Amino acid sequence: MQSNKTILLFLVKFFGTYLLLFLLYSIYLKNTQNTTIFSCDPITSNVAKQTNYLLKNLGYNISYEQHANELSVNLMINNHVIARVIEGCNAISIIILFIAFIISFANKFKPTFFFIIIGSSFIYIFNIFRIAIITIALYKYPEYEKFLHEILFPTLIYGATFLLWIIWVKKFSKIAK
Repeated sequence: MQSNKTILLFLVKFFGTYLLLFLLYSIYLKNTQNTTIFSCDPITSNVAKQTNYLLKNLGYNISYEQHANELSVNLMINNHVIARVIEGCNAISIIILFIAFIISFANKFKPTFFFIIIGSSFIYIFNIFRIAIITIALYKYPEYEKFLHEILFPTLIYGATFLLWIIWVKKFSKIAK
């Protein structure tokens, strides 16, 4: 009976947190995206801007611009569009999933709060590096676009998130105690 209660509590915490954060994020998107003049939300625009900054510092002739006909930001190397950053590329959905899992196994407020901040920041920064690397890879190896975009790079971001979950469960959650 205790086992069923533990599982049920996990599911309630996980789905409750996920739905709340998803609802807040949906409201944010509704209020910040503009489909009349095609303007991305600020987080997506910042991810593209920060990826551009990183690649410029690595010596690439890169620029970025809001796509004229869709909610995306073009990343261009030598004035050729190489990649598009859309809302789904900004890692917020993955961060929401990450936070829901962490809260589901929460023990004390302070370690939970700090792990959420550090883990979310890590995912966000890791994602910028991921987009920068995929942009370079697509520039150099465009024939591997499907593999890079659909298999390799999603595996990296979800794998990094999964490793953070393992660290949380083994080191900091109430299960580890």
